[in-house]
Amino acid sequence: MDRIIFHIDVNSAFLSWSAVKRLREDPNAADLRLIPSAVGGDVQTRHGIITAKSIPAKKYGVTTGEPVVSALKKCPQLVLIPGDRATYREYSADFISILKKYTDKVEKVSIDEAFLDMTDSAHLFAEEIANGEAYPLCAARHIKDEIRDTLGFTVNVGISTNKILAKMASDFEKPDKIHTLYPDEIQTKLWPLPVGSLFGCGSRTAEKLTGMGIRTIGELAQTDMGLLRSILGNKSAEYLHNNANGISTSPVRTVREKAKSYSNETTTSEDISDANYESIGLPIVRKLADSVAKRLKADGVRAFTVYVIVKTSEFARHTRQTTLTVSTNDPRVIRETAEQLMYALLHGPEGLFSQGARMRLIGVGCSNIDREGYHQMDLFSWAETKKAEDQKREEKRKRELQIEEKKKKLDGMMEKVQSRYGEKSLRKGMHLPE
Repeated sequence: MDRIIFHIDVNSAFLSWSAVKRLREDPNAADLRLIPSAVGGDVQTRHGIITAKSIPAKKYGVTTGEPVVSALKKCPQLVLIPGDRATYREYSADFISILKKYTDKVEKVSIDEAFLDMTDSAHLFAEEIANGEAYPLCAARHIKDEIRDTLGFTVNVGISTNKILAKMASDFEKPDKIHTLYPDEIQTKLWPLPVGSLFGCGSRTAEKLTGMGIRTIGELAQTDMGLLRSILGNKSAEYLHNNANGISTSPVRTVREKAKSYSNETTTSEDISDANYESIGLPIVRKLADSVAKRLKADGVRAFTVYVIVKTSEFARHTRQTTLTVSTNDPRVIRETAEQLMYALLHGPEGLFSQGARMRLIGVGCSNIDREGYHQMDLFSWAETKKAEDQKREEKRKRELQIEEKKKKLDGMMEKVQSRYGEKSLRKGMHLPE
């Protein structure tokens, strides 16, 4: 029996959730989803990039990832709203709670999308099936409508026999739609699409493929693997060829795999250049490094590799990394390593700043995760640890000496009083009258 896999994706999640919150607080407010609007950057200074947009904004050519300034030139009446992480977390949790009512096999992919294995859930829709509705379409309609009617935002549902096809199906026409993409529909629904729309095919890869005359997903699916490997390398060629042919055996995982890396990144509210890196960029690097270290410690793991990421105003992505001799989750080590990597990436004759680049995004991460409970220290780490322990012992000794000194002074005072007024005039622990 073929599996029945749903991919459920919130339509313009950040903007939709902000719109729902706004309407909940003020029912007379304009629905952000129905006007040209976007989430992005610093609303006051109008810097940064667009992270979500409404369908009316899309009609003006506003795209996710473009600078706010550029979006405003295309659509001067664009309504900008700031990001709201607390609201996103709240609605994401509510969204996942509804999905778990219909199957215990729910894989949360990100804050606004999830896979469901609905193979064994037909019994929940016995009434709909008895009334002539086809399963699993009736299940998809029921879930989609419950989310819309209960939470106030819409989703797309993609249905297939595996995750890759379900994911592609959910990306078809939006919003508030249900689409199927079964294996026998691949040639008619999937193959005519541009190769850049295939899941896993980034813009640079799409450029390489179109440059070789491979313009559609169907052409990619039928391209000789030897040629693909020469263009993309072995792993990427096999991965994209499988995706283009709808081949996937990945199960819906109800327990998330252990993180292979830890990273934090942020889009800056203004361009970071050589002139303002020390005052703006460097503090961001340090804050991100501390955050990554905190997450590593919270999970009780360490990392051997530290890396940094930047994205320029031209949307070019650059990274630098180094592997330490000893794994760490020490904020100081990660912070200093990230600073050195960023300096090497940005400064000097070959640095990005020397080429006139400006940064839009900064990231710090750790990979090559060490999950062992016991960690052998190198001589430098041992020296640092021993120094800290010695300092603690010295501080303790000083406190004990201070207490002993105070005790001697108190005993001396008591002796003076007792010698003058008698031994019974003052005793240790007695209360003096007010």
